[in-house]
Amino acid sequence: MRILLNHPKDGVDGHFIVVLGDAAMDVAITARLPMVPHATCCPGSTVRFKPGGSARNVAENLARLGLETRFLSVFGNDQPGRTVRMATRRAGVDISASMICADRTTTHCVVVSDHDGENYCCIGDTSIIGLLTPECVMERGELVRRAALIITNTTLSAEALACVFALRTEQPVFVDIIAVDQVDRVRPWLSQIHTLKLNREKASLLTGLPFSAREDAPAVADWVRNAGVKQVVLSLAGQGTYYSNGEQTGWLQRRAIQVVNATGAGDALMAGLAYGWLNHMPLSETVRFALECSALTLSTLDNNYAGLTQERVLASME
Repeated sequence: MRILLNHPKDGVDGHFIVVLGDAAMDVAITARLPMVPHATCCPGSTVRFKPGGSARNVAENLARLGLETRFLSVFGNDQPGRTVRMATRRAGVDISASMICADRTTTHCVVVSDHDGENYCCIGDTSIIGLLTPECVMERGELVRRAALIITNTTLSAEALACVFALRTEQPVFVDIIAVDQVDRVRPWLSQIHTLKLNREKASLLTGLPFSAREDAPAVADWVRNAGVKQVVLSLAGQGTYYSNGEQTGWLQRRAIQVVNATGAGDALMAGLAYGWLNHMPLSETVRFALECSALTLSTLDNNYAGLTQERVLASME
């Protein structure tokens, strides 16, 4: 399989992907025992600091897959920010378009995981991303206009997202909704979104349709596509992933794996979807590739699988 960023899709002249969104230092807490609601303490927990941020994770995964990736975000001029920037550059991501703010702290997210690696809750101060204003996006408009593919998420303000869509030309935009209270940020742009990744709760909020069983997935996907989205991927965790683009629809299940840490798995899925589109893979094969990226990420304590390459993913799919 070849990487096609040296041969951009028709209608764009860039040889790179641009990712816009959050970067963070995650404080990852993993419980030794099952979490108990309203418990005052959880003895024996482990605490780790690791580079994070959903958009940043996606950018790192893309670079590890061999794709030229440019990342637009906001970092504080503090030690966590320097650590996250260094890790992102070392992975091969170009962060030269990102901003560094001297008087703000880098986003920190406290991510609490149950003893089985599944996320229990996440609390963070992401206010610094608000400095990625419409004016800042417009100042980097040439970068966005020339990209072969744009990936963003709803950590951007509604106004900044509007600028992204105003700047796009022929290239597709892939979008991830990060929080349930951010669902409405994508509504005005559904007809301009190429690929939208959703979990059950966010899909139900967006569509207003019930989504309590696998049987509900086709109707939910049809609603999203009728709103203008070309390609929808519904991630239902252990129940599988449903995909639809009008020509191909179906369910796929990632391979069984012992989950070490669930943080970053959805970001790896998004990177895999982007990789498949750039390589002209059929949607079913794209989702298979993306699910394998996700499975590898579930096997590591970090938010990104350090050994992620196209060769490693393809070998795991055999």
